[in-house]
Amino acid sequence: MEFLQIKGGHPLEGSVKASGAKNAVTKMLVASLLSDKKCIFHNVPNIIEVEVTVELCQEIGMEVFWDKSLATMEVQTKELKSCYVPQRLSGRNRIPILMIGALLGRTSEDIIVPAQGGCNIGKRPVNFHIAALEKLGATVEFRKMKKEGAYIASAHNGLTGAHIRLDYPSVGATENTMLAACRAKGKTVIQNAAIEPEIIDLILFLQKLGVNIHVDSNRTIVIEETKTFYEVEHHVLTDRIEVASLAMAGIGTKGKVFVEGARQDHMIIFLNKLREIGGGFDVKKDGIDFYYKGPLKAGVHFETDVHPGFLTDWQQPFVTLLTQAEGASVIHETVYENRFGYLENLKEMGADAELFKECLGGRSCRFKAQNHYHSAVIKGPTKLTGKKIKIPDLRAGYAYVLAALIAEDTSEIHNLYYLDRGYEQIDVKLASLGADIQRKTAKIKKAQETLAELILTKNTL
Repeated sequence: MEFLQIKGGHPLEGSVKASGAKNAVTKMLVASLLSDKKCIFHNVPNIIEVEVTVELCQEIGMEVFWDKSLATMEVQTKELKSCYVPQRLSGRNRIPILMIGALLGRTSEDIIVPAQGGCNIGKRPVNFHIAALEKLGATVEFRKMKKEGAYIASAHNGLTGAHIRLDYPSVGATENTMLAACRAKGKTVIQNAAIEPEIIDLILFLQKLGVNIHVDSNRTIVIEETKTFYEVEHHVLTDRIEVASLAMAGIGTKGKVFVEGARQDHMIIFLNKLREIGGGFDVKKDGIDFYYKGPLKAGVHFETDVHPGFLTDWQQPFVTLLTQAEGASVIHETVYENRFGYLENLKEMGADAELFKECLGGRSCRFKAQNHYHSAVIKGPTKLTGKKIKIPDLRAGYAYVLAALIAEDTSEIHNLYYLDRGYEQIDVKLASLGADIQRKTAKIKKAQETLAELILTKNTL
């Protein structure tokens, strides 16, 4: 089993290109199942999450040619060979539930997909998905199957457009509803929809595919029934989570990093918070230059939220960065109730952090009075020391990498499966910027133990 060995204390300097967005390309692969036309994607990241999604789609009948050296993928699902995604793929990621929306309008057969997986950072209820799909005329139920469960969905009488208002602007529910609406008769209006950049990129892809779709005011998406589809060539947008991650590595190590492909319009609130604590950045034609320009100042307050709010996946590395800022800062997590699970290891590395069950923010969130530790106070600056750490989830994994880059001694980061789910060759990219980082293989006995622990962890997701 591989692990990262990182010796911190080295300022990162140089230029690096951010990869395509995990949360965009995986959804577009599923969206391509709507038609039998060829779709070509550029800027496809070579990460586990894409590999898993490809495997799921191949079970349905997708033909895939992936040139990883060129970051290009060509896919086509000429016919559906099956509407059943086997249980052996259960818990791998959150994509299976989205396949319902893509397949409902293409088949009258029952669609069976395993329960969703992903990182253990809090509940990801699918009730928003089911309620919206049912309004379009689908039948969706959950059944226990073997050790896991499965969702069985159908629309034997076809789908019909509807006026749908989501109780929460869930990204997944918005995507699922959009995909189902593409083949639903008439018009579908989705209110209180998610409008993240990845959602907009999916909309652009769907429009190329032949869908009459647009974003209206006040988080409203309007979709017309689609009967004719076209071949598509699409460039996947840059991963704004990776951009922020690389930016904070440069500033946290007191260096200067230019991130090629970074887009200011996707990073506005992140850039504001970065400037508030004294981090430097210059927006260029083809990316953003991030740099350390003096001691960081804390005293900031921010709440994670749906777009255009502060992205929940930026929170963990930003908290790590705040351990190096003078003063106290307050963070209120409103998206996932268990997102602060990574703080215990960070505290053992030297962070001064305290968790609270109260909503420490300008407003109460949906986790108020639910006994979840979803607010934190971070005090700094503190000296971080190296540690041997097992990654519990994807974004926590990068928070530990950042902490290790800042620490003056050596750290070992294990359970790289999670990190590799969302970051393409992150160790290679950081090494190119001057980081003392090496990917190593554990001894056989320890590797077997780690593998057993990883399998156990995945089965509990």
